[in-house]
Amino acid sequence: MESVAAFSGSLPGQMLLALGQTVVVVCVCFDMVRALSVPRSHRRYLASTVFRSLAIPSIVVNGLTVLIALVLWSWIDVVMGMFVLVAIIFRLHHDKDEDNWWKGKGKKLARWARRQFAGRTSAAPAMG
Repeated sequence: MESVAAFSGSLPGQMLLALGQTVVVVCVCFDMVRALSVPRSHRRYLASTVFRSLAIPSIVVNGLTVLIALVLWSWIDVVMGMFVLVAIIFRLHHDKDEDNWWKGKGKKLARWARRQFAGRTSAAPAMG
């Protein structure tokens, strides 16, 4: 735990945390654009795509930030970080019917992965 606190206080740690928090802020801003845009518009489609793309990295980064705040005994940062974390998770699971680039990609990516990682069967050359 001391190493986590030491790394978060170092210059590379501060730079990584700042970059991560930038991703979180961009994710939340695109969620706000998505919420304020007209349904089935191109602007909403783009905002929803960016939000869905950045939501999982934002959850991971914010979780690490909360863990660091917990190690440093900064309870107000833990509470604020958990609020943002719960808000992003709620918004990610709230609007499932949104049209975005990722809609339907899960099955296509799974099918592609099955084809790529399936055992390749090739005919052995004939002996003789």
